[in-house]
Amino acid sequence: MKKQIYKWMSSALIVVLATSFWACGGAGSAADRLNGANNGNYYAPNGYPSSGTSVLEDAQEGISGELNGEDYTQIIENAFIKTAEENHSYFSIDANTASYPNLRSLINSGYGKTIPKDAVRVEEMLNYFKYDHATPTDGSILALTSSVFDNPYNAETKLLTVGLAAQEVQFTQQQNNLVFLIDTSGSMYSQDKLPLVQAAFSLLTENLNDTDRVSIVTYAGNDKVALDGAFGNQKETISAVIEDLQASGSTAGSAGIETAYRLAEQYFIEGGNNRVILATDGDFNVGITGGSALENFIAEKRESGVYFSVFGVGRGNLQSSKMETLALNGNGTYSYIDSVKEAQRALVQEIGGTLVTVAKDVKAGIIFNADYIDSYRLIGYENKLLTEEEFEDDATDAGELGSGHTVTVAYEVKLTEKEFAEGENLAQVTVKYKPTENSGGAEDVSQELLLDIPTAQYHQTLTATDSFIASVIEFALILRDSTYKGTADLNALITRLDDLDLSNDEYKTEFRDLVKTYRTNLEN
Repeated sequence: MKKQIYKWMSSALIVVLATSFWACGGAGSAADRLNGANNGNYYAPNGYPSSGTSVLEDAQEGISGELNGEDYTQIIENAFIKTAEENHSYFSIDANTASYPNLRSLINSGYGKTIPKDAVRVEEMLNYFKYDHATPTDGSILALTSSVFDNPYNAETKLLTVGLAAQEVQFTQQQNNLVFLIDTSGSMYSQDKLPLVQAAFSLLTENLNDTDRVSIVTYAGNDKVALDGAFGNQKETISAVIEDLQASGSTAGSAGIETAYRLAEQYFIEGGNNRVILATDGDFNVGITGGSALENFIAEKRESGVYFSVFGVGRGNLQSSKMETLALNGNGTYSYIDSVKEAQRALVQEIGGTLVTVAKDVKAGIIFNADYIDSYRLIGYENKLLTEEEFEDDATDAGELGSGHTVTVAYEVKLTEKEFAEGENLAQVTVKYKPTENSGGAEDVSQELLLDIPTAQYHQTLTATDSFIASVIEFALILRDSTYKGTADLNALITRLDDLDLSNDEYKTEFRDLVKTYRTNLEN
């Protein structure tokens, strides 16, 4: 289905052609545009290949280098906790991945030491990649696995990891009622913004079932219903509306989010996937002023069965903190799209995980054995920590997992001097969650999943999965210039990545290349 529709001549010509193409709503399917806009593995923020330089000279109009308008949730890294004083750790789980594509966009645009520390979310970087975690069997919704191994960037500690994998449900088996809520304000007038959103939603349109429902709401100076409840078999109509969108005007006075929910409720499908999907650069006003009022509105609406997901794009206005909070309140996910190729990953390859929730209010608790674990610290999840009471309370709102999602949790632990005894545990993991109709469970009935981590789980020789997980953590700590980075070193990290066979995973291969690009940025 994919066809090469562009013949690349030079970066300048590419941008001219691309701008003309998007402005005119050029011919060809989203898959055609995908193949033409991503020739190779290199990610350009506007979806077009670069000239091969470390700084995307052909994308500087879209990414000015000014990050002062961006807002990220403040991260105060988790400290080590003495197990004898507090042997338990609780937190909410989700499968957000926005941090990694955002960092990829920054690094591939030439950023080095100017990367905001709070843009580096370790858990979102880890969760971007696939690992060989145990998968659910015999109709189970979730599965757990663990590993304990030597820490390559700190000889005084070990890394303890927990992998959580969700049941896979085919997107084509679901009936979907989707409302695209698209920011068309003037700030979206950039090749890495509205045109990228158009490509993303065009890709999603190609994967709709005939009986699905799609509505499109835009907002700028005011909100507009661009498409009202079209069926999935009207793909040409849906695509035409998407490609006709233009960016102009302010974001003031829009009631877009209320209109979007009204349409979602109007075409509500019992037992289906009902969802509002917001796409914005972050500089948005969707009609309800005040952060808490908007969060409460979305939280109330999730009780109706309409969930809320967010896709961020572009540079300069990105309000990552707000986007993440809205997605959390709406039982959805927050993702960042930096290229058409990333849109394909999120909305084609992993569409089930993006749009089909199989477990909600997912939260984890781990109890450490003080005989063996002197102290521990949770790596990441800083703004998702829970008290023991919140963990035990089934009414606590927590994160969601989509079809086929995998989550990786990592702790850095210091051992006691006691020798490991066979048959004893280092820790025990408990995951609480509520199944959804998509996973065949009774909603709002909490389930538990337990996993013992025995002393025998510890191994000195790292598996390929162990090594890659450690590499992602180490890179994140380097980017943050973390207090806990130990002896982390870019050159040693790259050597370790070069020793791994990543040939069967283009995303892990790209990660290795990204680390090398970052080193080059620092040297220039």
